Amino acid sequence: MSNEQTTQAAQPAPRTIAGRYALLAELGRGGMGVVWRAEDRVIGRQVAIKELRLPDGAEETVHSERVLREVRTGGRLNDPAVVTVFDVVSEQGGTYIVMELVEAPTLSELVRRHGPLPAAQAASIGRQVLTALQAAHEAGIVHRDVKPGNIMVAPNGRVKLTDFGIAQAVDDPRLTTSGMIIGSPAFMAPERVAGNEAVPASDLWSLGATLFFAVEGAMAFERPTTAATLHAIMTEVPYLSRTQGPLASAIMGLLIASPDARIAAAQAHHLLAMAANAQPTPSGGHTAVWSGPSPTRVANGAPAQRSRKPLWIGAAVAAVVLLAGGFVLGDRWAAPGRDAALLPTLTYGLGGNVPGFDIGSYACTSAPVRDQQSLGENDWVDCKNLHYAELYDTATTYGSSGSGAVKAAYPSQLAAWAEARCAMTFHSNAVPEQAGMGRAYRALVPSPQAWETPPESQYSDYPVRKVYCLLANADGSASTGTAATGLK
Repeated sequence: MSNEQTTQAAQPAPRTIAGRYALLAELGRGGMGVVWRAEDRVIGRQVAIKELRLPDGAEETVHSERVLREVRTGGRLNDPAVVTVFDVVSEQGGTYIVMELVEAPTLSELVRRHGPLPAAQAASIGRQVLTALQAAHEAGIVHRDVKPGNIMVAPNGRVKLTDFGIAQAVDDPRLTTSGMIIGSPAFMAPERVAGNEAVPASDLWSLGATLFFAVEGAMAFERPTTAATLHAIMTEVPYLSRTQGPLASAIMGLLIASPDARIAAAQAHHLLAMAANAQPTPSGGHTAVWSGPSPTRVANGAPAQRSRKPLWIGAAVAAVVLLAGGFVLGDRWAAPGRDAALLPTLTYGLGGNVPGFDIGSYACTSAPVRDQQSLGENDWVDCKNLHYAELYDTATTYGSSGSGAVKAAYPSQLAAWAEARCAMTFHSNAVPEQAGMGRAYRALVPSPQAWETPPESQYSDYPVRKVYCLLANADGSASTGTAATGLK
């Protein structure tokens, strides 16, 4: 017998499941079991097989029902971005899920190897995952474990969302083991951390956390312990340092703590489509931000921040809008990849573009907002009257009282954060699509001097550091009536 024949004879035959699936090699393992590359010797194709393990403390009947639910879930979904489930086999005390074999790295592996993804690539991945989630939600299914490790990205850009093993049909009874956390803590929506049932909006929040990881290269809420991670999810808002514009708006909109205020799938899809179709930004990945008579630039290449205390109070999407008189559609400046409806951001207060800025009793302005032109309380009118600008959203950064307001330095990314906040509200139902046609919006942020200057008031010694979102006709004309909902 030759050496080659001896070697072949010494190799054990591969394990075979159900008399047809030969287990060839281990692809990975985790808390729920082992994934194998296998060959279906009846059809002659390669498949992936998940060999499920019974979790510690779980009852066998509950676990079996969970497995059957996974198969039913996979069979009910028909979307290009969903991994197809072919078969389920119970044999010799084990349970095996036979699935489509996808030979591609996960999003987690992709970012770990190559670093944060370009905005357009991350947005394209997000759109495909969102489409798969929409198909699941329409079928009454909540995935419950959307995370980078469950998203596979092929070299051609095609995406597959896998592991509906803990997905739960909305109309099924809960199947959880006492004390078990179903899902990955760093990607669990706040309502789930609070003990409430998973809803479709919970998957959207997890997608926002996943996209944050894709563009920043770090998890938004991961902390040294599970308890600290869950606390961060409930009390903190992450800070984007590498992206802005539509993608930042989508991410921050998806990460709104309240599921009722969180942007809907259709709104997220619109923002991700804008970001995916945007051209790469020139000048080494920098994006221009207006801060005076000539644009300055804010670098996107700073190391990813962990997270900061909430940059706004409350989760409701209230609206504040102000027109940019003097910045007509044909003249306004916009960097490639920037939202076409976004006007240049202006600063207000001492040393700012708008030296004097006082909010009046009404939501609209009788005068256009121009560089080096102040706006006083008497310039605000009822929106039923002819006006140039409409206030549709406000946000308070770091709070306007307490020692934290004094110690917080002027943020280098304040304009980018404000633009993301204003874009999120503009592209939500706070500005209905029909009312938003022909409209433009901009952010108004405090100047560095105003940031440190307390108001002349006997009631407060702390600076007021609010961001205002302003809505206007894109051609700079005046109009009557409100375009936004929820005005004060």
